[in-house]
Amino acid sequence: MPRLPIGTKTPELAMNNTTRETLADVRLPRITVPPHPAKPDLTPAAKEALKERIAALLRQRDAVLVAHYYTDGDLQDLAEATGGCVADSLEMARFAAAHPAQTLVVAGVRFMGETSKILNNEKQVLMPAPEATCSLDEGCPIGLFSDFCDRHPDHTVVVYANTSAEVKARSHWVVTSGIALAVVRHLAEKGEKILWGPDQHLGRYVQRLTGVEMLLWPGCCVVHEEFKAAGLARMRALHPQAAVLVHPESPADVVALADVVGSTTALIQAVRNLPNREFIVATDAGIFNKMRQVAPDKILLDAPTAGEGGTCESCAHCPWMEMNSLETLARSLATGSGAIEVAPELAARARIPIQRMLDFAATLKK
Repeated sequence: MPRLPIGTKTPELAMNNTTRETLADVRLPRITVPPHPAKPDLTPAAKEALKERIAALLRQRDAVLVAHYYTDGDLQDLAEATGGCVADSLEMARFAAAHPAQTLVVAGVRFMGETSKILNNEKQVLMPAPEATCSLDEGCPIGLFSDFCDRHPDHTVVVYANTSAEVKARSHWVVTSGIALAVVRHLAEKGEKILWGPDQHLGRYVQRLTGVEMLLWPGCCVVHEEFKAAGLARMRALHPQAAVLVHPESPADVVALADVVGSTTALIQAVRNLPNREFIVATDAGIFNKMRQVAPDKILLDAPTAGEGGTCESCAHCPWMEMNSLETLARSLATGSGAIEVAPELAARARIPIQRMLDFAATLKK
């Protein structure tokens, strides 16, 4: 998939002595956020018929559907009803690797399909919306990022899962938000210097909790970037008994207001386990489907995404995730469109840092 145009500014470093933060001064790609796609107005009977057709197509193709927590609730429900799974990006790929189906259908954004292909290179991987990308992925083009890494050869390169296969292959470690803290502490204990990419907010969060100085790539998620601390504080005043749940891809002043900061899985567990009746949730609203499933009696509130007089592009829902629908899923299964390919040599190199994380995660469970 072609990357968006990038700037030509030479990567430099800007040091903030207060936070011991070193942020790369890089001109990132100009990313155009697409409009939210219109949802077809299907009657209940038409929607049920479409789901039955998709289930039949899954059986015909020996396929399993894996869907991200941020996709449409209909896709999540269908994945579970047909023997698939709903999870974060890495667990989607791990589930697919263990499943006997020969075709994996990934409802999410492109890097998720690539990760599934990297870990399951012998299987066919289809995506309902292969054009669906991610601002973190697009904001970390391999040429610019590799050049930055080359300028710091004494650093261990740790990248978030929200990256392309090429960026993963250039890294030493791939991490998810759920394991980032443990990996960074592990590397720091070994005396390794760390170069982190692409999400600067998650990087700052990890840095603050670990005390480890890192070189940070200045990327961000268009959804989490738009949560506003001032609006969140006002909302909390209106709902004083609500617990505030924040994903660490959010800005630091939003994270500072949280009762729970964590990965998608951790936030779902918080809704299920905490005694609070109300929750203000600062992450993609697609997660509400699973939260309501595990805690149907809880009240879920969207965290504000724009300050006074502001406008939002994401409005707490990723427009690329919204490109996945029952209609695009049915078309992909019927025609075989949306196949994801990762060259075997590239997949082999990208698999190394992912497997390193998986092996490390297994030691944490012992």
